[in-house]
Amino acid sequence: MKRLMDLTAETGLPVDLHLVMDMVIPVHDGFQAQGDLLVSPLAPLAERVRAAKDALWQEVPAEGVELLRGTAGGNAHSLVADPDTCAWTADVDDADGLAIAMFDALSTVYLLHREHGATGIAAGLYVVRRQRELSQPRVPLRRMGIVSHRSAPRAVQRTVDSRPRFRLIAD
Repeated sequence: MKRLMDLTAETGLPVDLHLVMDMVIPVHDGFQAQGDLLVSPLAPLAERVRAAKDALWQEVPAEGVELLRGTAGGNAHSLVADPDTCAWTADVDDADGLAIAMFDALSTVYLLHREHGATGIAAGLYVVRRQRELSQPRVPLRRMGIVSHRSAPRAVQRTVDSRPRFRLIAD
């Protein structure tokens, strides 16, 4: 079991002072989120996500691999592993277009972020994806028996606009 102070000392990657440095980093083998980054075991996504046929797999170096940096020069989400325990690739085919990497861990690896701290990821094959903001589902007014937007209740009038809505999140 690693503590946050051990991980930062090993990698040289800094974290903010508000984090508890002597905290033992929890390790999980399921879905995990860190900011706008999601880590998922490959199995539930195997029909939608796979490594490209010509994917270049690389060992994760001791200083880690930057998987994603927040917008406007934000902080990096870094994958960190002990030597010879994890291979990763950015060559990923994803039907949803959300995957940014895959990694195959032979032992526990860590996702480290300056503001969020670290999460431990148990051995296994994982996909790293960005989160997707979903807009509220639109119900056509005609299906509700409403012909004109003027006859719609106020709460429904907000759903009349069919343009997709996105909210950008900065780390």
